[in-house]
Formats: sequence, structure tokens, C-alpha cells
Amino acid sequence: MPRKPKDEVSITIKQMPAGERPRERLLRVGPGALSSAELMSIILRTGVRGQSALSLANSVLQTFGGIRGIASTSTHDLATHRGIGPAKAVQVRAAIELGRRAFMLEPEDLVRIDGPHDVAELIVGDMRYLDREHFRVVILNAKNKVEDVVTISIGCLDSSLAHPREVFKECVRRNCARVILAHNHPSGDPTPSDADIAITRRLASCGLILGIEVLDHIIVGDNRYESLKELGFMNRGPVESRMIASMNHESPEPDNIEIDA
Repeated sequence: MPRKPKDEVSITIKQMPAGERPRERLLRVGPGALSSAELMSIILRTGVRGQSALSLANSVLQTFGGIRGIASTSTHDLATHRGIGPAKAVQVRAAIELGRRAFMLEPEDLVRIDGPHDVAELIVGDMRYLDREHFRVVILNAKNKVEDVVTISIGCLDSSLAHPREVFKECVRRNCARVILAHNHPSGDPTPSDADIAITRRLASCGLILGIEVLDHIIVGDNRYESLKELGFMNRGPVESRMIASMNHESPEPDNIEIDA
């Protein structure tokens, strides 16, 4: 019987010592101790001719540039990889989505937002992997509790995609008290541009007219973020400050706590 070509010779997971198999290792030492390839092999379950599930997982990770690359790859493109196909691609995408949702707790479970770091913990895990700019609004109630995170637009940030009408439409419908703006920079550098600063000030002014306070604008990079409030770009002029004081005097809201930079 002829030997298999060299590239088709592969030990299966069942042939591995029990203590080295990914599933058994996860049960014994927990998921945090497993490599990305081991975790991926558990999701894939089976390999392909000449490749074990672990070998296939390594191949997928190398082809698409690791977990971050897979997270930004379409289901269709993932399915074209040898040994994946539509069924395995769906399994992988479902696992990625579950991981994303782990960073996005249900609104009723979210803690109060007391500063930019709290906002970053809420959105960075999800937004750092996006390959296009997503503009979102974190909707808060009068006690700085998160009610929802709404995607306003996808694409390049400009005045048309971040139009005040679209930004505040859901806020008005929910009668929310305050909001935090957020968008990502796919380049990985969260440094605000002149356009970021300009649209922030425009939206803050529009919110003031509507009685919806814009507390901050968080820009997400690659596991980094910048707060326009902390950078000093959210400072109000004397006219805006008097308007807010007037509105608060006319309709006081107890337990309102402004985010401190």
C-alpha cells in the first residue's frame, strides 16, 4: 500500500495522549490555559483528510491572521478555507459572536457609568476589531445607568453619517437624560482628528438644545481609547454653562452625577 503524501500525514486528536487533548485539557485546567488553536479545534470538532482538528485550527489562524483576523472575516470567506465549509464557518462565527456579547451585558445588568474607563470596558472589546468606523451612542438614564448602546452609522465619520437627527432620534424616543458618543478608528490609533472634535462639539450643542447632555466622546483604537472629555475638548463656554444651569433650575433631576474626566 503506498504511503500517504507527507502533507497528509497527521496524528488525530484521538491518537494524542489523553492529557494533551484540548477537551480534556480544558476540563482539567480551564479554558484560559488553552492556546487559541486548541480552543478553535474544540469548536471545529473534526479535521479534514490529512489534518486533525488541531492542525486545521492552526491553519485557519495562520491564514486569517489570528483571532482578530477571524473576527473581521466574513462567514463566506471563512467557509472557503480548505476543511471548513459552511457548517464549520457558522460554528466559528457563532462562537465569535458569543465572545463579543460577553463584553456587552444586557442593559439591566450594566453598572453605573462613573467615568470614561467604565465606557471603555463596555465597548472596547467589541469595537477594537471592527474594520470600518462604527458610530454609536451609549444611552444613559438620569442616574448614569446604561439603557442601551445604539449603532447610528457604519462608514467614515462625517457630518452626514453622524447627523444630529439620527444621533438623537432614539434618545428622544426613549426620553433619555444624557448620552456618550463612541466610534472606532480601524487604524488602531484612537487619537481624535479635527473632524472628530468638530462633530463632537456640533452634537453637544444640538443635545443642549434638546435637553440631552452629551457627556463624552470615546474613540476606540486597538485595545486603547481616548476620551475627548479627558483631553479637554468637551469644555463648555460661558453661554452653554448658563443654559445648563437654567435648565437644571427649571427641572431638577435628583442623583444626577456628571462624569469626571
